[in-house]
Amino acid sequence: MRMNYFSASPAGLKAMLELQSHVHKAAQEGELGDGLLGLIYTRVSQINGCAYCIDMHTKDARKAGETEQRLYALSAWRETPFYTDRERAALAWTEANTLIAGNGIDDALYEATREHFSEKGLTDLTLAICTINAWNRLSISFAADAGSYQPA
Repeated sequence: MRMNYFSASPAGLKAMLELQSHVHKAAQEGELGDGLLGLIYTRVSQINGCAYCIDMHTKDARKAGETEQRLYALSAWRETPFYTDRERAALAWTEANTLIAGNGIDDALYEATREHFSEKGLTDLTLAICTINAWNRLSISFAADAGSYQPA
């Protein structure tokens, strides 16, 4: 690891952890659920190439009961029958928000996603996507040690 960004900017990381805490609480109490959150975190981390976060979120997902088949197929979710329509909507929204530069979010995707999520649910989903994108950037920038994470 290049440096310990937690100790370098404790107030900044405290704010990140507070946002992460909100997202997890919203997932447990709202529409997302921990299972969907695990898929979202893993898919964003795959897109961004964050080895540390891929390792972390696949371990957490397996511990929470996610199947290896669904985790292995996540990067090709469109070509498999392993995901629900709701999960597919969330994954499409996730990919669009992660690859947003130069692409934007079109109305058709917004409407298709809204069929599965309330305004609060879609906002919480988007906050989850924002959060994992930020964690990916920290982990990649400062070369977090992939493989070192152990689930609680």
